[in-house]
Amino acid sequence: MQILSTVKLPDYLKEELSQSFPDITFHHDKKINEAKDLIPEAEVILTYGEDLTEDHIKAADNLKWIMVASAGIDRLPFSILEERNITVTNSRGVHAIPMAEYCISMMLQVSRQAEVLIENQKQHNWNRRVRMEELYGKTVLIIGTGAIGIQTAKLCEAFGMKVLGVNSDGRKVEHFDRAYSMDEVSIPLAEADFVMSVLPSTVKTKGLLNKDFFYRMKQDSVFINIGRGDVVVENDLIPLLNENKIKHAVLDVFEKEPLAEDHPFWEMDNVTVTPHLSGITKNYLPRVMVIFHRNLQYYCHHQLTSMENIIALEKRY
Repeated sequence: MQILSTVKLPDYLKEELSQSFPDITFHHDKKINEAKDLIPEAEVILTYGEDLTEDHIKAADNLKWIMVASAGIDRLPFSILEERNITVTNSRGVHAIPMAEYCISMMLQVSRQAEVLIENQKQHNWNRRVRMEELYGKTVLIIGTGAIGIQTAKLCEAFGMKVLGVNSDGRKVEHFDRAYSMDEVSIPLAEADFVMSVLPSTVKTKGLLNKDFFYRMKQDSVFINIGRGDVVVENDLIPLLNENKIKHAVLDVFEKEPLAEDHPFWEMDNVTVTPHLSGITKNYLPRVMVIFHRNLQYYCHHQLTSMENIIALEKRY
């Protein structure tokens, strides 16, 4: 069996793969457009999911399984993958810890006015009138109650926050005080001090968070987006922030990335911009490889139904 990896792995992770699977030939650190001779022979491709096109899949005569080393899969050529009945798995769950910590850090940044304090230090300004707020007793609404949402809810619990969630059907989820369906999202919006989107990019979610959504938020609430940028209609959010209809927005993802240098978000005092890094950590790839190791064991033993994080290709997630 030959496995093509366009994911650059540290040497120790490559060595672990070789030792665990001595009968498999691994081709590491290959850019997909420079691996034309390898693609037809590859039975498995390890990728971040952004480099594969329909032409690559057509050329991959022996391809049976694609392992995506991220949670996002929206750029995969789904039609031909369905046609070829190729198994796709992703790395759902590896982002939970870093992204949950990111959310807590950003909620604290806004509540404890970290930017003001840093600027005051630069100006040698001893100002004890900076208004500090607590997370304790506040309400957070997490739209998306998967692994990231659950880990974030768990940390919010530790801060004494009330945790509400939104998922497809309103099912009860651990660490959430209450969950609502997407059709009921306007109900918890009215009481949420923090509103957090962890939504993936799908046909149903693109442009879902629009003018009507933001107008239903409390005026002193904070919006955080760590899911996908195209879930938010940015042209609806910008005027509401300019009019102070909501207090602050923390944005790690955007409709178009990288964010244009002349985009209004950069200059807005009530917006925190981060460059799609909420899930980045030195532990990222080791966590991905734990999933890959387990799934490769299942694959080698022809136990495909036991593999983790199998994507329903017709649903695109």
